[in-house]
Amino acid sequence: MSSAAPGKSVLPGDPPGGRRATAVWSVGVAVYFVAVIFRTSLGVAGLDAADRFHVNASALSTFSILQLLVYAGMQIPVGLLVDRLGTKKVLGIGAVLFTAGQLGFALSPTYGTALASRALLGCGDAMTFISVLRLGTRWFPARRGPLVGQLAGLVGMAGNLVSTLVLARLLHGVGWTAAFAGSALAGVVVLVLLVLFLKDHPEGHEPEPVGHQGAAYVRRQIAASWREPGTRMGLWVHFTTQFPAMVFLLLWGMPFLVEAQGLSRGTAGGLLTLVVLSNMTVGLVYGQIIARHHGARLPLALGTVGATAALWAATLAYPAEHAPMWLLVVLCAVLGACGPASMIGFDFARPANPAERQGTASGITNMGGFVASMTTLLAVGVLLDATGDDYSVAFSSVFVLQALGVTQILRLRRRVARRERERLVAGRVEAVHVPA
Repeated sequence: MSSAAPGKSVLPGDPPGGRRATAVWSVGVAVYFVAVIFRTSLGVAGLDAADRFHVNASALSTFSILQLLVYAGMQIPVGLLVDRLGTKKVLGIGAVLFTAGQLGFALSPTYGTALASRALLGCGDAMTFISVLRLGTRWFPARRGPLVGQLAGLVGMAGNLVSTLVLARLLHGVGWTAAFAGSALAGVVVLVLLVLFLKDHPEGHEPEPVGHQGAAYVRRQIAASWREPGTRMGLWVHFTTQFPAMVFLLLWGMPFLVEAQGLSRGTAGGLLTLVVLSNMTVGLVYGQIIARHHGARLPLALGTVGATAALWAATLAYPAEHAPMWLLVVLCAVLGACGPASMIGFDFARPANPAERQGTASGITNMGGFVASMTTLLAVGVLLDATGDDYSVAFSSVFVLQALGVTQILRLRRRVARRERERLVAGRVEAVHVPA
C-alpha cells in the first residue's frame, strides 16, 4: 500500500499512506490477529470443552453466546471510546483483557469460571476491530478504505487459520491447559509492540479537538450516526452476511461435520480450514472490486446471501444420511465469502459519517453480525437439544435471520442511494471552492 499519487486523493487533507502507514497499521492488525485466534479457539475445542466441563449442547453454546453477547454489547461503547480516546489506548486495554481471558480459560477448573473467562475475552476482543478500522482511516487515503478494510478482515481470518491448524494440534498434543496458556503469550507480545510502535495518526493529521464530553455527547454521536441511512444499511448488511460462517467456525461446524456428516476430526478440520482460505481469497477479490466499482457493494452482498442460503438448503435437504463430500466442499467454499461480504457493511457506513463519528458508526455496524451470530448459536444449541441432535432442523434457523436481514436491506437501498448522490454533489461543489 504505497502512498497516494498526486491528484488521486479525493479529499483535502487525506492522510498520505505509504510505508510508515503500513508499518503502524500492521501493529494494530497484529493485535486484531491475536484477538481472532483467541476468539475462535473454542471452535476447534468445542468437543473437548463439552467433555472437560461435562456440559450438553445448550450449555456448550453458552460459551460462544456469552462471548458474543459481551462483544456485541460493547460495540457502541467501544466506538465512542475510540472516537474519544484514540486507537492506541483502546487497543491496549483490549489486549490486556483478551490475554487475561485466554489465560483464565486455560486455568479454569469449572464451567462457571470458564464462562467468566470467555466473557472477559469477548470484552477485550470487542475493542480490536473498530480500533483497526479507525487506524486505517487515520493513516490511509479514503479511496483505499475498502481495500484496507478487507485486508484487515483477511488478517483476522489468518488468525482463524492459526486456531484451526496450530491450536487444534497443540490441544491434542500437549493438552488443554498448556495449549491455551501457551497461546496467551501471543497477547503479551502484541501488547509490547503496541506500546512501543503504534501511533494514532500521522503528523499534521491530528483530529479536531472535541468539546465538552458527557452523556449529551454520547447521545449526539449515536443519534447522528443512526440517522444516516448508510449506517443502518451497514448494520443490516453485516447482520445478514456474517453469521452463517461465524456460527460454523466459532462452534457448530466441527460437531456438524463429525456427528451429522460422519467425518473424522481431521477431515472436518480440513473443511474448516477451507472456509478460512476461501475467506482470505474472496476478501482480496471483493476489496479490489469495491475499490474500483462502488456500485458493486449491494450485488456482492446479496449474491453472497443467496449463494449461502442455496448451499445450506442443498446440504440440509440432501436425500441421504450424509451429504457427499463435493457438496460439503462447495458449502465451505461459499461460507468463506461471508466474512468479506460482511465487510461491505463498513463500506456503506464509512462514507456516510464524518471522521469524528467513524468509531461510533463502525460500532453500530459491527453489532449486526454478532447479534445475528449470537442468536443463531443459541437457536442451534436449543434446537439440537429439543430434537435429539437433528442438525437439519437446528441449522434451518439460518434462513430465518437471512430473510429478516434481506428484507431490511431492500427497504433501505433507495434511501441510501439517494443520500449518497446528495453527498457526491455536495462534495463536488466543495471541491470547486477548495483553493489550489
